[in-house]
Amino acid sequence: MIDISLTKLLLLAVVALIVLGPERLPHAARTAGALLRRMRSGWDSVRAEVEREIQAEEIKRTLRETAENARATHDSVREDIRATGAGIRDTGERVRDTFTETQTARAEGREPDPALDMLPLKRGDEPAAPGSDAHDRT
Repeated sequence: MIDISLTKLLLLAVVALIVLGPERLPHAARTAGALLRRMRSGWDSVRAEVEREIQAEEIKRTLRETAENARATHDSVREDIRATGAGIRDTGERVRDTFTETQTARAEGREPDPALDMLPLKRGDEPAAPGSDAHDRT
């Protein structure tokens, strides 16, 4: 800003008193004060608007970054679900094949492979440990 000392202010007041006279000086001072208030108010509003724009840009940037992170997490979860689904399908196919093989062996009157016989045949059944009474009954 402008560097105005007390002596410069006094000199300016004396010159204004001489040029304007004692009748018009109070009105000129009020007008000058009003102009300064308007300038300061305008400058403050411009500064506040610039600060709002900067904050809005920061919020937009944060939202973009958050959306990108959410999209990456979503893609990662989707890939994990696909991989898990493929593993479940593979396990289901193995269980079905094992069950079919065990049932075929029993239908043909031969003893199924003991490793295959450990699988539960109904939902909720626990596999019988080899060598236990439950294993021998199946």
